[in-house]
Amino acid sequence: MRTSRRMAVLGLAVLSLYLLRVNGGLRWLRESVERGRMKNVVLLDTGELAFTPAPLPAVEATPTAVPEPEPESVPEPDAGEEIPLEIMGNPRSEEVREATIRGGLSIKNETGYSVDPGGLLIEGPGLRLPAEGPQILILHTHGSEAYTQAGLDRYEANDSYRTEDTGCNVVRVGDELAALFEKAGLRVLHDREIYDYPSYTGSYQRSGEAIERYLREYPGIAVVIDIHRDALGTDGVIYKTMAEEEGTVASQLMLLVGTDASGLEHPNWRSNLALALYLQEAAGRKHPTLMRPVALVRQRYNQHLTTGSLILEVGSSGNTLQEALAAVRLFADGAAPALLALAESGETTLTEP
Repeated sequence: MRTSRRMAVLGLAVLSLYLLRVNGGLRWLRESVERGRMKNVVLLDTGELAFTPAPLPAVEATPTAVPEPEPESVPEPDAGEEIPLEIMGNPRSEEVREATIRGGLSIKNETGYSVDPGGLLIEGPGLRLPAEGPQILILHTHGSEAYTQAGLDRYEANDSYRTEDTGCNVVRVGDELAALFEKAGLRVLHDREIYDYPSYTGSYQRSGEAIERYLREYPGIAVVIDIHRDALGTDGVIYKTMAEEEGTVASQLMLLVGTDASGLEHPNWRSNLALALYLQEAAGRKHPTLMRPVALVRQRYNQHLTTGSLILEVGSSGNTLQEALAAVRLFADGAAPALLALAESGETTLTEP
């Protein structure tokens, strides 16, 4: 009798779940997401779920340097003013999950500023690429950032997901983007120096000094792209961002724009945001699932040194190098023509549907 009762209860539970799914489950799920009860999940238009990583805890910059952290420690102010984009090291787990983070022409705003993406896009980035000399500088403040090892992409790790091997870290991603931009007709300088090893502390100070040297030597540089890779993890799980583009297996990308919300001088950050949205729209129009939302953050990350400065996050530690390379190929497919349109003989507004 007791066994029969348990079977009856189990059957009723299964039937309830089925009815919930076919009659109201999706509606309940959507309402739960909208109410914020499932804060790390967004519901795509298809009804599929996509993970949205929770923001890193806010950390205020301080005027004095802090000792270099041990691996797996919390973020620290870099060179007394900037905050690293990720903790030193990465979540260690054997479980890797795929995630598609819905982007489009949207901003993940971590500041108190009010911004109008549509208005900024209509205004345009307001910069011109020079007719002569280098136009774009690509560099890597955290050049040792690497990806999940797979296939022939193996490396000797200096730390969790980090290596000095420029054939396997984000410097290799920069090589790919620089080559694609140049093939499209843009003139690019690629700084392959690693600024975060052996000392992670001061990496933004060192890369900032390098940017200033390049700007003194080549004052016509109009765009500075600092390429990183993200680190997404929660509860012992590493997330790999995946674009859902037909015919390719690629990670997603994210453009990050710094501001003066931390109290440090950066009066022209809106110009950088306008450029980010311009490139976001251009890349997303060709490859709709490639781009995560533009991140607008409190820190400035050397972007006060010149207008046209952006951070480009290519994939996450859960992605492979080949997925990251595929992503920058898709990005260049949309971004390179948009940047060419900003050349002195080009137009500043995209008019294609």
